[in-house]
Amino acid sequence: MFRRLSVLLFYCLMTHLAFSQSVSPISSTTSTASRWQTSYWDARWIVHPTSPVRQYGVYHFRKSITLGQAPARFIVHVSADNRYRLFVNGQSVALGPARSDLLNWNYETLDLAPFLKAGTNVIAAQVWYLSDSAPFAQMSYQVGFVMQGDSDAEKIVNTDKSWKVTRNEAYEPLKNNKLQTYIVVGDGDRVTASKYPWGWEQPTFDDSQWPAAQQLWFPAKPRSLGSDGNWALVPRQIPLLETFPQRLKTVRRTDKSQMTDAFLAGKSPVEVPAKTKAVFLLDQSYLINAYPELTVNKGKGATVTMAYAEALMNDKRQKGNRNEVEGRQLVGFEDQFVADGQQRTFRPLWFRTYRYIQITVETANEPLVLEDLVGQYTGYPLVEKARFASSDSTLKDIWNVGWRTARLCAGETYFDCPYYEQLQYVGDTRVQSMISLYVSGDDRLMRKAIMDFDHSRISDGLTQSRYPSADLQVIPTFSLFWVCMVHDYWMHRQDDAFVKALLPGMASVLRWHEQRLAANNLNGPLEWWNFVDWAWPWSEEARIGGVPPGVRDGSSTLSLQQAYTYLRAAEVFAHYGQNDVADGYRGLAARIKKSVRETCWDANRGLMADTPAKKSFSQHANILAVLTDAIPVAQQPALLQKTMTSMDITQATFYFKYYLFEALKKTGMGDQLVPQLKPWRDMLAMGLTTFAESPEPTRSDCHAWSASPLYEFLSTVCGINPAEPGFRSVRIEPFLGSMNFAEGQMPHPAGEIAVRFEKTATGGLKGTVSLPTSITGSLVWKGKTIPLKGGKQDVAL
Repeated sequence: MFRRLSVLLFYCLMTHLAFSQSVSPISSTTSTASRWQTSYWDARWIVHPTSPVRQYGVYHFRKSITLGQAPARFIVHVSADNRYRLFVNGQSVALGPARSDLLNWNYETLDLAPFLKAGTNVIAAQVWYLSDSAPFAQMSYQVGFVMQGDSDAEKIVNTDKSWKVTRNEAYEPLKNNKLQTYIVVGDGDRVTASKYPWGWEQPTFDDSQWPAAQQLWFPAKPRSLGSDGNWALVPRQIPLLETFPQRLKTVRRTDKSQMTDAFLAGKSPVEVPAKTKAVFLLDQSYLINAYPELTVNKGKGATVTMAYAEALMNDKRQKGNRNEVEGRQLVGFEDQFVADGQQRTFRPLWFRTYRYIQITVETANEPLVLEDLVGQYTGYPLVEKARFASSDSTLKDIWNVGWRTARLCAGETYFDCPYYEQLQYVGDTRVQSMISLYVSGDDRLMRKAIMDFDHSRISDGLTQSRYPSADLQVIPTFSLFWVCMVHDYWMHRQDDAFVKALLPGMASVLRWHEQRLAANNLNGPLEWWNFVDWAWPWSEEARIGGVPPGVRDGSSTLSLQQAYTYLRAAEVFAHYGQNDVADGYRGLAARIKKSVRETCWDANRGLMADTPAKKSFSQHANILAVLTDAIPVAQQPALLQKTMTSMDITQATFYFKYYLFEALKKTGMGDQLVPQLKPWRDMLAMGLTTFAESPEPTRSDCHAWSASPLYEFLSTVCGINPAEPGFRSVRIEPFLGSMNFAEGQMPHPAGEIAVRFEKTATGGLKGTVSLPTSITGSLVWKGKTIPLKGGKQDVAL
């Protein structure tokens, strides 16, 4: 769909050029490239002249232009609220804008020249505003559409009253409440074909009865201009999402009509007789994010319901093995289409997440023909540049499923999960970002996420826990992990101006936590939702799940997370010359660690208790005690071993095992990483094709915080880590465990790092290491260290 579309996408700081990998970029040095980032736009926001601007509605805008010749270049800047789908001469060329907030409202910069010709051309846009049917991730002001030509050559397309518009009365929201769980991705679509202006995007469509668009009274403008709020326009920072067709694999069940896999291949239409209710259960065989496109014919008055699910459920609403369909039903998100007797293609406004699709056809007085069904995959264009292999071939399945999980949780923002929320949470995003850096080398979505969270900060000083989000939620522990995300970025990328601009926000988060330390240097009463891990159920103290004991009067876990963050913040602030601030953070961390050790260490059990009362214990407190050096380094391996083997303490779920794996690496116990992957093997045995949110019974089957083994295979098994900020040098300490060999490669800003290691019969290590020519480093194996130089080299220890 986007193969020929050139896209000019600027970062706010004008230091990065981002573009879809399937298209060619335009030079960022053009004289008008930054004009619309600093000047009022000539184009105006336009709306329908009579429709309410804050009520649910789907609109179509059109403009005909005449060109003397096909242009070599035709640059436009486009945005809408909530969203748009842009067509040129009937071809779909872009969807946007990238999700953001009103103070940072994205627009896309597109070159339409490949779609234009000499003579008459039609620019058309479908724009929708979902009001209270919108997903939580959609922030909004009111409906609107704007297009600005980049120069005099393109100003003919500027939005104003010369554009025409109609409201599409075929659409209405379809409420989805069958799942009876937390799902905030918005309502489904119900489309009545007889009311739809079919062909509205085509050049031959007659729009003579459409009214002229109404211009809004205020001008379109970039961020920081104007006397009123509304949309503060900023250039999109990430590439357009990629898309390609993906067909479902097999028909698993039918009722009252027949269907074979040939239909799914686009080769065998299915006819449903008149006055019949037929049901077809279809299986993609793996989870996917896609726009399903269903083509039907005839069947006037028939209702087609498409339901989507990650898995089927039994009569107790339990999922069980994801491959099984016998005795199970699909309970899921739905769309509906009411046929008008003609050949039509239904496509929802937003993508759907599914492994299974169930099509229910209820015909009226004539048969309906299902002609074709194809999914158009959508997602951030992450490219798998890393690889990993070892003598344990079973790890390959964990790698592949983890990568699918990470990809399905990356769109215009990172998603916690694509099916239920599509919200960018800090805790999830930190893990996802490390996977992106190590496997794809693409830092653009991470960079955008860091800025999104900085933009989310409230007057308290904390970031919101998820952003962009129309529904405010604050998790103070996630604010701490945002600070750690900045540290992660600083360690892996050389981007000083960007990181320095984040220091005030980091300080505000840390100040909030410092102000809530009690006299004993443990946390005092903490407001908001102090989530750590789903390991803790709902409690009377917290009135919500995920919160460890001691949120009001001292928690070792919460206090040590503060110390963990202060230590990382100190490194960043010291690097930028703020040594007094850094010393202050180190002092706070030292006081907290001392207090936790003195009040929560249980010598009888040899474990860190959750609170000074020493009535409960968790892996989380002890993992953080290791990561912060709250106990002596020499005692850490024994503590970590006990933490992993003590089944009577609160166990970390998939999310927090990321920090367990980091503790294993820190203590030189990385050989135990692979044995800790049993929960991932169990998920594969249960037929999951992505990794779940939490152990069974789980809500979400796709949560990228559970894809952390991808990062660990490269960072722990292969041992590749930055030795200094900006990844200017590398420290490689592999942990092969019981494996005879392991090899991997990963992208680096200066090129590629590749390693292959084998254990020798005497317990030594041999292999090869390849570094970018400008990078040096060290290789560590069982206490021995040798230097590494740029280029390929044989190693032996």
